[in-house]
Amino acid sequence: MDDVDAYCERLAPGLWAEPLNAVSNAAFLIAAALLWWRYRPQPKSLRALPVLLALVGLGSLSFHTLADTLTSTFDVGFIAVYVIWCLIVFTHYYLDVRWALAWLAAPAFVVLTVATAPLGGLVPGGSGIYLAPFLALLVIAALAWARGLPWHDLARAAGVFVVSVTLRTLDQPLCGVWPSGTHYFWHLLNAVVLFLVARELIRSRPAAVRT
Repeated sequence: MDDVDAYCERLAPGLWAEPLNAVSNAAFLIAAALLWWRYRPQPKSLRALPVLLALVGLGSLSFHTLADTLTSTFDVGFIAVYVIWCLIVFTHYYLDVRWALAWLAAPAFVVLTVATAPLGGLVPGGSGIYLAPFLALLVIAALAWARGLPWHDLARAAGVFVVSVTLRTLDQPLCGVWPSGTHYFWHLLNAVVLFLVARELIRSRPAAVRT
């Protein structure tokens, strides 16, 4: 998916070869801090959301500075963990499913990822891997709406996600007219996406009596 030289901004090796792509990861850390200090998530299952959000930023930062296979794994892996945990938390709190069964959201997401891989492969720039998370976001927003539960932040997140993935995809095609690339916009907007999803789960927590 993400080759170490796959970004418009990276023209040479080096720790700061992608300054904008690196620094823009601060958006994830700011979003995580805001979730933690403003919304004081409880219980631990929800408190994990800002922690995982911070790890997404740190994983991406490591990749856009060190740029090797290991940090590429961190970059993609922490996003995957964040998405899967959000789905598990949504299943538990929104759908009122006990924890033992809520964990089934994880293999369900893996199945969705595999099923959409051929279609995702048609999307340039490796952005097709985000088709499954986008579809999952649409599904949980629709389920929340159908059950009369808070859904607006989930819908807003889906809208911002479309823009962020588009800018991620355009990074290489626009190199000639936008030398710095557009990947850092993906970081900035994706931080908003992850923040909105987590905020909806933390603020709403419909099954408030469950832990």
